[in-house]
Amino acid sequence: MNIKEYVQLTKQTAIYPPDTFLEYLTLGLASEAGEVSGVVKKYIRKDFSMENAQEKLTKELGDVLWYWARLCDELGLNPEEVMEANINKLLKRKENQTLQGDGDDR
Repeated sequence: MNIKEYVQLTKQTAIYPPDTFLEYLTLGLASEAGEVSGVVKKYIRKDFSMENAQEKLTKELGDVLWYWARLCDELGLNPEEVMEANINKLLKRKENQTLQGDGDDR
């Protein structure tokens, strides 16, 4: 499956108020990212093995992806362009030796 197919398929499971899509999807994305962090925290605490963590992270990262895809779609953003812009930004930072540090304009 490619990203465009995935985005289209997410529409089938998108249930939220259209007038507050931005708030809903942004809060959902943050919530799911927090669940990813929670799995890692519990792994560090030795609550479960790496194999178990990977299984849980697969599910949680999928949820993060769903919210990201819905945000791209609702905002009219091409997800491939979002990915390309991000990697180009990071490669430029690598070239400039500014991967570490703060701020978007480095």
